[in-house]
Amino acid sequence: MKNLLLAFGTVFLLIACEKGKTDTTKTTDQTDSATANSDWKPVDSATATKAWMDFATPGDMHKMLAKSDGSWTGENTMWMEEGGQPMKSTSQATNKMIYGGRYQMSEHKGDFMGMPFEGMSITGYDNAKKKFVSTWIDNMGTGIMDMEGEWNAANKSIEFKGTMSDPARPGKNCDIREIYTFVDDNTQKLEMFGPGSKTGKEMKTMEIVFTRKK
Repeated sequence: MKNLLLAFGTVFLLIACEKGKTDTTKTTDQTDSATANSDWKPVDSATATKAWMDFATPGDMHKMLAKSDGSWTGENTMWMEEGGQPMKSTSQATNKMIYGGRYQMSEHKGDFMGMPFEGMSITGYDNAKKKFVSTWIDNMGTGIMDMEGEWNAANKSIEFKGTMSDPARPGKNCDIREIYTFVDDNTQKLEMFGPGSKTGKEMKTMEIVFTRKK
C-alpha cells in the first residue's frame, strides 16, 4: 500500500509540473509525440474488431500443421564441425494441436552423445505476419530459440530463419536456419544450418527424417 501511495504521489507531482510548463514546451512535447508515433494510424472499432477476428481464426496453414499430429520416429544425423564424421541416433516426437487448432506443440525425446535428450517446440502460423512462427527449448541449454518461416509451395517446405544464444561467445547470438519439408503424409524432413566452429560460415549441422508411427 505504501508503494502504491508513493506511485500515485509521484504521478501527481509530474502532472503538477506539466501544468506549470509554458505553452511553447507543450507544443514541443506534442510535436515530439506526433513524430514518435508517425506510423500510427487510427482504426475504427469495426475495422479493429474484424482484424482481431481474422488474426485469431485458424486457417489453411493451421489445418496443414494439424495433419502432422500424432507420433513419429526420427532418424537423426548430426555434424559437429565441417568435414566431421556424422553422428547417428534415433528419437521420438509427438505432435498435438493446442488452443483450438492455433498452435502445434511438439515434444521430442532421444539421446545426444549418450545423454538423455528432451525438447519442445511451439509452431504456429501468424495470420497478421503471414508467416510461420516457432520457438524451441530443450534440456541441453537455458535459452529459447526463436524463428520465423516462409512457406514454399513448390517444395512443400517451410524455411525458418532466426537466432539462438551462442554459449561460446557470451552475450552474442548466432544465426540459424531450418528447412522443414513435408515429403508426404507419413514422411517429413528437418534440416538445420548454423555457423561452423572453424570458419563461422553456415554449414549443415543436423538432419532428421521423421516417419509416422503406424
